[in-house]
Amino acid sequence: MTEEITKIGIIGAGQMGTGITHVCALKGINVYLLDISTELTATGMKNIESSLSRRVKRGDISEDEKKSAISLISPGDQYEGFSACDLVIEAATEDEIIKKEILQKLCPFLKPNTLIASNTSSISITRLGAKTDRPEKFVGMHFMNPVPRMELVELIRGIATDEQTFDAIKKLTIRLGKKPVSAEDFPAFIVNRILLPMINEAVYTLYEGVGSVESIDTAMKLGTRHPMGPLELADFIGLDTCLAVMHVLHEGLADTKYRPCPLLVKYVEASWLGRKTGRGFYDYSGEKPVPTR
Repeated sequence: MTEEITKIGIIGAGQMGTGITHVCALKGINVYLLDISTELTATGMKNIESSLSRRVKRGDISEDEKKSAISLISPGDQYEGFSACDLVIEAATEDEIIKKEILQKLCPFLKPNTLIASNTSSISITRLGAKTDRPEKFVGMHFMNPVPRMELVELIRGIATDEQTFDAIKKLTIRLGKKPVSAEDFPAFIVNRILLPMINEAVYTLYEGVGSVESIDTAMKLGTRHPMGPLELADFIGLDTCLAVMHVLHEGLADTKYRPCPLLVKYVEASWLGRKTGRGFYDYSGEKPVPTR
C-alpha cells in the first residue's frame, strides 16, 4: 500500500532524478537522493531549489511549501542511505549495463519488502528486474520530462512483477498527482515507441536536405500544432538519450525503419548532445538558440 511508502530513494541527480525528487518531496515524502559524487548531488539540490523557486514566483506553491519540500530531501553518495527506504527509483543514464550494475549494487542494502522501480524510457523491465534479488518487486515507472510539469507516468510490468507491486506503484503515481498508463514490456513502451522514430525521421529529413533545422521545426509547430519542433525537442531530451532509445528499438524489434540516422550518430560522437552541452541541432551559447545547420 502507498500509505507504507514514507521514504523513497532516488538514484541519479540529473534532470529526471531531480524532477522526481521535486515531485515526491512536494507531496510530503522523505527522499534520499544519491549520485556518484557529493558534487553531483549538490548540483542536483541546487537545481531542485531553483525549480521550486520558479514555482513560487509563478504562484504554483508557497515559500513555506518550498522550504518544507527541501527539508524532506537528504542528498548523499552512499548506498547505505537506501536501507530505510520503502521504494527506490533508479533514474540513471539510459544505458542497460550501467543500470544493471547499479541494481546489483543496490539490493544488499535494502529491506526485504522494499520495492524497486526503474525510470528507464526504453529498456526491458524483465531484463533489469532479473538482475535484482526481487524481480517480483521490480517495476518500470517512466516519468516524462520535465517531471514537475508532465502529468503522465508509464507503468510497465516485467514478466515477474507481481500484482501487489504494480498496484502499490499505481497508487503512488496517483498520490504524486500523475496519471498512470499501463504499457507492455516491449522496447521503448508507448510514448518513445511513437515519439523517437518521429524525431529520428526529422533528423533524416535534415540529413537528406529536405529542409533546414528552422524549416523542419517551424513546419511541425505550425503544421501539426506541436509546442516544440522535433529537433528542438531532441535537444531538450538529449541527443545521446534519443540515440540510445533508437538503438533499443532497432536491436529489440529488428526492423530497419528504426535505424538511427547517421547524422544523429555524428552529433552524439561530437558530444553535441543538445541543451545540456550547449550545442546540438541548435547552439545555445547566445541569448537566442541558433541552428547549427
